Amino acid sequence: MTIISVSLSETALHELNRVEKAMGFSGRSETVRAAIRLLVAESKDREKLAGKVRGILLLIHEHEAESLVTNVKHSFLDIIHTQLHNRFKEGKCLELFLLEGDAGRVKDMTETFQKCDNIEQVRLILA
Repeated sequence: MTIISVSLSETALHELNRVEKAMGFSGRSETVRAAIRLLVAESKDREKLAGKVRGILLLIHEHEAESLVTNVKHSFLDIIHTQLHNRFKEGKCLELFLLEGDAGRVKDMTETFQKCDNIEQVRLILA
C-alpha cells in the first residue's frame, strides 16, 4: 500500500480522531480510507447525472462564511428556486437550496461549495 502525507488543521484532526473512536475504526488510515470511499462513491453518482434534475443542496457553515455563500449563490441563480437560511445559536448557519435545472450546473454548484474550506458540510439530495 502506498503511504502519503496529509496536512490537517487541529479541528480536522480532532474530528478524524473522534470519528475513528465513534465508529470503531482501527486507526486513522482506516478512517481516511473509508472517507475516501464515500467521496469516490458520491463523485461517481454525481458523474452519472444528466439532463434536467431537481434536488436539495444542504450546507452547514460558520456565520462568517455568509458572504462566500452569497457570492456563490449569485453565480447559480438560474437553478435556484428557493433558499432557506437559518442561523443557530453557536454561530453556525444552515442553508437549504431547492434546485432545478441542468445537471452540469447542479454539479458545478455542489463542487464549488465542496471546495470551500469555510463550508463544513455539503450534501446534495436528488428528487
